[in-house]
Amino acid sequence: MTRDEPRRRSAGRPVNRVLSQKRIIAAALEVISCGGYGGLTMSALARRLEVAPSALYNHVESKQEVLRWLQDYVMSSVDISGFADLSWDEALRAWARSYRDVFARHTPLIPVIAVLQVSGAPRTLAMYEAVTEGLVRAGWPAAQIVPAVVALESFIYGSAYDAGAPSDIFATGALASDSPYFTAAVRQQSGRAEGRAADAAFEAGLNALVTGLGRRAGLRVESGAA
Repeated sequence: MTRDEPRRRSAGRPVNRVLSQKRIIAAALEVISCGGYGGLTMSALARRLEVAPSALYNHVESKQEVLRWLQDYVMSSVDISGFADLSWDEALRAWARSYRDVFARHTPLIPVIAVLQVSGAPRTLAMYEAVTEGLVRAGWPAAQIVPAVVALESFIYGSAYDAGAPSDIFATGALASDSPYFTAAVRQQSGRAEGRAADAAFEAGLNALVTGLGRRAGLRVESGAA
C-alpha cells in the first residue's frame, strides 16, 4: 500500500457510532416530531440513533432520564434575561413571550414537560430561580410566586398550541344561525393573518394575567402591555 492510498476498514468491523447527550436529545426530538410522545420508546430512540438498545442504555438510564434531558434542553432556550434589568412586570411579559415561542416550536412536548418533575433538571431550575429571585426583589410575597408561575404556564402552554391553530378554527359554517353572537364576534376577526390573531389574543391574556396577579400580590403594574 502506497503512502497516498487510503486505509481500508477491516471487513466485518462495525462503524463506531459515538453517542452523546446532544445526539440523544436531537434523536428524541425527531422521534416525538414524527410519532408524538407515544412514539418515544427506548427501542424507537435506539433505531433512530442506529445503535443497539444496549448501547443506548450505556449512556442513559431510562426514558425518564431522556425526558429530563429534553426538559432541560427546551427550557434552556427560554429567555430570562429581563429579570436582571427590567421592571418585574415587563420581565414577566418578556419571559412569557419567549416561553410561548419556544413551546410553539415544541408543542408535542407540552403534555410531557407540563407534568414532569424539575428535580434532576438544573437548567430548568435555573430558569425558575431567576423568575423567583426577580419577583422577590420586586416585593412579591413568596407564597404567591409559585401559584402565579403555574397560572402563567397554564396560559402559555395553551397559547403555544393556539399559535399553530388554523385561522378558521372558529368558523361556524352551517351552524352560524345557531350561534349568531359568536359568529358575529368571529367575523370581527376576519382578515387577520393567522399568526396575528393568536398573537393579539396572547398579548391580551398576558396583560390581564400580569396585571391581575400583580395586584393580588399587592404590587402596582407600572408598565403597559407591549
